Amino acid sequence: MKSGVWMAWLFVCTWTGIQAQSPLEVFPKGGRSMGMGNAHTTLADPWAIFNNIGALAEIKESQAAFSYDHRMQLNELSTLAALVAIKMNHLGLGIGVSQFGDKDFSQSQAGLGIAHRLGIASLGLKINYFQTHVNGYGTAGAAVLEFGGLAELSPVVFFGAHVYNPTMASYGGDSPEKLPTIVKAGISYRPSDKVSANLDAEKDILLPPQLKIGVEYSILQRLWLRVGFNTNPERAFYGIGFRPRRFHIDYAMTQHHRLGFTHHFSVSYLFVRK
Repeated sequence: MKSGVWMAWLFVCTWTGIQAQSPLEVFPKGGRSMGMGNAHTTLADPWAIFNNIGALAEIKESQAAFSYDHRMQLNELSTLAALVAIKMNHLGLGIGVSQFGDKDFSQSQAGLGIAHRLGIASLGLKINYFQTHVNGYGTAGAAVLEFGGLAELSPVVFFGAHVYNPTMASYGGDSPEKLPTIVKAGISYRPSDKVSANLDAEKDILLPPQLKIGVEYSILQRLWLRVGFNTNPERAFYGIGFRPRRFHIDYAMTQHHRLGFTHHFSVSYLFVRK
């Protein structure tokens, strides 16, 4: 069963032009993140429950959010994700669930995380259950840990770091099929409330490093424009965000030069406005 899961996993990853060792469910979540090329290690928004749990303590309001990711115009390559993030004084609590694929091949995860602000920094820990299903072969799953942090180095400079799967978890037993271990760090420069520039470095321990660059700018009080760029492989990203009173609505897109467009839509509902 396990070898069948892994073979299907590699096939889908190769087909979509994704580096083959990384699970599709490790993909970042949230239209804001994707619009900035997923240079998100320092972003303190509810999608930190997926992208850097250490930043979750910095959200301002409790909120619920939903996202839809659609790749290469194929419904089989879509990802749905949902979360609830709770703000409690210096704590951020969150639960997130997501699923990629269809009845023939799917990957899903559910996770619970907590982050705590300590002075100029916040630290967070999350535990996930990750599962891969292949029709006709069965299902395999594993518990995965991740932790991260975010620090305010100055009023305009922020630093973040995140580690996914530091224990190198596998699908259980004597299986050699380990989930990836991914380390990333980033810095953000925010000279005003209207603009931020982010730079992230990411490394799967089995793959070459990747650089991610992202910029967002508020052209109006509630309207944001975003651009991003990745290396290895080289890709450009574009996004837009709209923030009415109780909602944050974000859309982003990118294009693979051979396989077509990816569209990502997300919306957050804020329970309380301070």
